[in-house]
Amino acid sequence: MKRTLSMLPILALAGCAADPQVRGSYFSEAGALVDGGNFGGATMQNTQVMNGERGYVYDLSNRFASEVPSTVNFGFNSDQLDAVARDTLRVQAAWIRQFPEVRFKVYGHTDKVGSPGYNKTLGLRRARAVVGYLATQGISTARLEAVVSFGETQPLIVTQGRERRNRRTVTEVSGFVSSHPIIMDGKYAQVIYREYIASAKPASEIKMAKSSATLTEE
Repeated sequence: MKRTLSMLPILALAGCAADPQVRGSYFSEAGALVDGGNFGGATMQNTQVMNGERGYVYDLSNRFASEVPSTVNFGFNSDQLDAVARDTLRVQAAWIRQFPEVRFKVYGHTDKVGSPGYNKTLGLRRARAVVGYLATQGISTARLEAVVSFGETQPLIVTQGRERRNRRTVTEVSGFVSSHPIIMDGKYAQVIYREYIASAKPASEIKMAKSSATLTEE
């Protein structure tokens, strides 16, 4: 009985050695394998829902997507921005400048050609290229994130070959700048509907004076 029990740790370690990921978790801090970098994400989302921010982010995201071309496409195996991409990003930048209280995230994507690991890196390079260009248009990088790459996992067109529409970045609203005074006051709606409210004001406050002919008749 003793002999059988003494072999169990050896068998357990042998099993760990067969899977490098499990072995890495065994010899590192507790929870390293479980945490994929999103620790606290659920709590943050619950907080945003409770204070109303989540709903306003959703509304502003829909507005951005409907008013601005949010997608930029790339050449094969490239993270270089062509003339069409730069034109699109200038339009994005003009819209983003209207909302200094809002943060944005850029998601990178690739087609299916190449290994998953390489494509994930390529997607991130594309996202960073977009953020870099938006920065040249006067957008603070403190409000721009290029930390997400989906690589080849979310194609628009399902194909194993080259497909330009899959080689893209997508810019989306990701939240509000928490230190901004108007956000600290909870005035999210003012941000979302700012231009709509301004457009409803009278074009002019100037009152027309009566003509001299009318004054004589009276």
